[in-house]
Parts: sequence; C-alpha cells; structure tokens
Amino acid sequence: MTDPAPAAAPSLDRIAERIDDLARVIARQAATIERLADEAKVKIRDERAEADAPLIRDLFALHGLAQTFAATSNSEADRPGFEAISRRVERMLTERGGQLVTPFRGAAFDPEVMEAAELVDTTDKDADRTVESVIQPGLTVGDRSIRPAKVVVRRYRRA
Repeated sequence: MTDPAPAAAPSLDRIAERIDDLARVIARQAATIERLADEAKVKIRDERAEADAPLIRDLFALHGLAQTFAATSNSEADRPGFEAISRRVERMLTERGGQLVTPFRGAAFDPEVMEAAELVDTTDKDADRTVESVIQPGLTVGDRSIRPAKVVVRRYRRA
C-alpha cells in the first residue's frame, strides 16, 4: 500500500501557488480601481469647477473687496469682521474648485500664473526672477489661470 501524503504535497503546493497568484492579481486590480476612482474624482471636480467658473469669479471679486475693506478700515472693531468674511469667501472659492494664487516672498516667478507688475533690482544673483511681494492675488480654476497674480519681481543687477 502506498502512502497518500507524498502525492498530496505537490497538489497542496500548486494550490498555494495559485492562491498567491490570485492574491497578486486581486491586489493589482484593487490598485487599478483606486487609481481610476481618483482620476474620476479629479475629472468631476474639474468639470464642476468649469461649470462654477462665473460664481468663482464673483467670489474672487468679493474676496478682494473684503481684503480691501479689512486693510483700509478705520475701525478696529470692523477689521476682524472683514477678515472673517475674506477667509470664508476663500473657503467657498476652494470648495468650488478655485485656488487663490498668492506666491510667497522668494518664490520663483511663474509667468503661467503671475504677472510682473513691477521690477526691483537686486544684487543677489540667486534672487533673480523671484517674487519680492504680491500686489494682488491671482486665481486659477483647475489647471487654467483665470487671473494672474500681480507681483513685484526681483531682477539681478551687478553692483
């Protein structure tokens, strides 16, 4: 009489290999599904932002007014209210797919989303074509610039 255990061992090894193969296939499929879902979310967000573009422009204008009122208010009691309105409008812009462009000092000048309103000379070679300050924030919707940020740009000049 032969021992059934040796014949069953190769069969169990094959089953274990197939289970491992199936686990890898399922993992790849899950990763693909996640990637496709992420792409769909981005597409839906961009389509919504395009549809909301007129509203986003109006919110951007309202944001600018609120910032102006906060900066020029003669009343210390009114200033926090205007700042709160500005922050809330900015959140509404972002929720609708808009993005304020407010480059930080020292950021590289990007002509896609910035407009050089002024140039200032600098003797620092590394600071050439970088932002000195922001005059007015810009606005993007998706990957499209609606209004470039007006910035002061540094220009290298030898001393």
